[in-house]
Amino acid sequence: MKRVIVGAGVAGIAAIEAIRSLDSIGEIVMVGDDPHGYYSRPGLAYYLTGELHDKTLYPRASEDYRKLNFRYVKGRVKNILRDAHVLELENGPSISYDKLLIAVGAQAAPLEIPGATLDGVLKLDHMEDAKRILKQARRGKTAIVVGGGITALELTEGLLSRGMNVHYLLRGDRYWSGVLDDQESRIVEGRLQEVGVTLHHRAEAIEILGRKNRVIGVRLRDGRVMKCDLVAYAIGIHPRVELARQAGLAVDRGILVNEHLQTNDVNIFAAGDVAQVYDPSTGRSALDSLWSSAREQGYAAGLNMAGKATVYVKSIPFNVTRLAGLTTTIIGAVGAGDDKDLVGIARGDSETWRQLPDAMVAQSGFDVNRVRLLLGEKRLLGAVVMGDQKLSYPLEKIVSESVDISPIREELLSPQARIGDVIAKFWASMRN
Repeated sequence: MKRVIVGAGVAGIAAIEAIRSLDSIGEIVMVGDDPHGYYSRPGLAYYLTGELHDKTLYPRASEDYRKLNFRYVKGRVKNILRDAHVLELENGPSISYDKLLIAVGAQAAPLEIPGATLDGVLKLDHMEDAKRILKQARRGKTAIVVGGGITALELTEGLLSRGMNVHYLLRGDRYWSGVLDDQESRIVEGRLQEVGVTLHHRAEAIEILGRKNRVIGVRLRDGRVMKCDLVAYAIGIHPRVELARQAGLAVDRGILVNEHLQTNDVNIFAAGDVAQVYDPSTGRSALDSLWSSAREQGYAAGLNMAGKATVYVKSIPFNVTRLAGLTTTIIGAVGAGDDKDLVGIARGDSETWRQLPDAMVAQSGFDVNRVRLLLGEKRLLGAVVMGDQKLSYPLEKIVSESVDISPIREELLSPQARIGDVIAKFWASMRN
C-alpha cells in the first residue's frame, strides 16, 4: 500500500505519524513545495519580533524524520490523474498512489487594490515572507499595516520591534470586533498605543502609491494620503483548492470531506486549512484554520488511510495567542454574530465562534486581567481569558465536556458575581 501526502505542514506530518502507528513498513511519500519544509507557522510572529531564531521554528530533528520512514519529494503537484492514481509534478517524475492526502493548507488572501504589486507590499504567509519582511524593515522608516485579525497584529508588533514607525489601519470602529467585545478591543488598542503604534479607525486603503516600482504611500477612501516606506497586509486566507478543483473533487470554499476526512473520491482525503469538514454534530461543513485542528484532522485522515475507520470529531476551538503582548485564550463560541469577515482570521479562525450565546457576562479588574463567559441555558458556550491564565484549563474542560452549569448559572448572572471565584470554586467541586 503506497500512501502519498501532498503538503509538508502539520496536517501532513500528523498523517504520517498516524499511518506509522498502524503500519511500520508501508511506503509513504510526502510532496512539498515550501523550500523550508516543515516548521511552525504560528512561530513566525515571534521570529519577526526577534524573540525566536529561525532555527527554533523547526520542531523536528533529522532523526525524528528517519524514524517516521518516509520519502520526501521537493516539488509542486500540477495534476491529479484520478483514474490512473498518479500525480504529475511540475518538474520531476510522476508519482503513483494507492491512498492520497491533500494537505496543502491555505494562502493569504490577496490585497486587490491598485499598487498592490509594488515592491514593499508584504504579507506573512510563510518563512520566505517573514525573511522578506525582515530584509525590508528599516529602523526609523514608516510602515502601514492593513488588516483586522491576529496576523495583522503580529505584523504590527514585528515591524514595531524592528524600529519602524507603524500606522495600523482599522476599517471599523475597533480591533477584531467579530471575536472580541468592546472592552477587550480597547485593552488591545490601548496597549498598542502605549508602545507607539498609531491607530487609524474607519480607515480603508484604496490605492498604494509608488515611484519607480517602490511603495511611497497609501491613499485612503476618505481622500487622505499617508506617506510610508512599506505596506504589510493580512486580510484573511483562502484554502488552496486549485489542485482539487482540477482533479474534479467536490469543492466549496474548501475541499469537501466527510467525517472520515474523505473526499468524493474514496481514495483521496483532505485535512487542515484546505479541508471543509463535515461535522455530524451540527450537520454542517466548516473550515477551521487553527493549528491544533489541522493536526487532529491530519492524524484522523492518516488512520483512515491506514485502514482504521476513524470519525474526526471536532474539538472545541481552543486558541492561546498573544494580543499586544497580552496572553489571551479564546475557548469555544465567543463571537458577536455571523460576521462574514470571521472566516479570514489567519492561523486563529473557527467558524464555531459565529454561534450566538444565550447570555453574556464579563468580569474585569486591571486591564490585563479579564474573564468573559458566554452562557447557554445549561452549559458554558465559550470564554475569553486575558492576562492571568489560571482559569484557562478549567474553562476549557467545562466547555469541551459540556458540563451542566445549572448549579452556578444564577450566581454567574448576578451583577455582584466575582466570576473567577465562582468558576474556581465550581472547578474544585468538580475535581472532588
